[in-house]
Amino acid sequence: MSTNRVITVVQSEDDVIQELCDMIQITATNAIEKDDVFKIGLSGGSLTKFLTIGLQKITTDWSKWIVFFCDERVVPVESADSTYGIYKNSLIGVVPLDEDQFVKIDPHLPAEEAAKDYIQKMAVHFPPDCLPRFHLLLLGMGPDGHTCSLFPGHRICDETSVWVAPVTNAPKPPPSRITLTFPVVNNAECCIFAITGAGKAEIVKRVLKEDEQLPAGRVKPTDGVLHWILDSEAGAHIKDI
Repeated sequence: MSTNRVITVVQSEDDVIQELCDMIQITATNAIEKDDVFKIGLSGGSLTKFLTIGLQKITTDWSKWIVFFCDERVVPVESADSTYGIYKNSLIGVVPLDEDQFVKIDPHLPAEEAAKDYIQKMAVHFPPDCLPRFHLLLLGMGPDGHTCSLFPGHRICDETSVWVAPVTNAPKPPPSRITLTFPVVNNAECCIFAITGAGKAEIVKRVLKEDEQLPAGRVKPTDGVLHWILDSEAGAHIKDI
């Protein structure tokens, strides 16, 4: 196991949520002390549930948070597929974040233009002429081993020239998306996967034990730490690593 990868297996989904939000609180506190801002990237899927439950219990200076998206579906905010839409409905009003603290895509643009627009929006918050360095990226993993909208075998996985890439033919709906690219993901100070359920046990084994080069397995911060938080079901096949 690489020295900057930490795997934590806890008993239940509730324990995963607790561990995840404890880490978020610590990371946010350190970032705000160091940089007077906390730059975090969110993913969708089960993370939306985990954060809706857990974030309201943490202690942080919410006014210092800037919230980005690791990927986003190019759909109207009102759509059930909009990751921002989910967080808007589930987090705003539950924790003291307002809409202006979310760096959102323009869902009215085609994916190619939405990706370029998102790069411009991100650039406001990072030093010029260098890769963005997030304090924390919260990542999910699909049953095929994809993370963000970086799908196995997709050419976007090898993209190195842009921070944010368009995806117009995602193998799961909706097909039109934007995603952070691996150079940006792996430049983060910290990345966290929070994975639960027996349905993820096999893909967790393939990524963490068998080192299969699926997209989730290619998340390897070059100067940061990678945390995997698993419940006992998701971590059932990796007890001996």
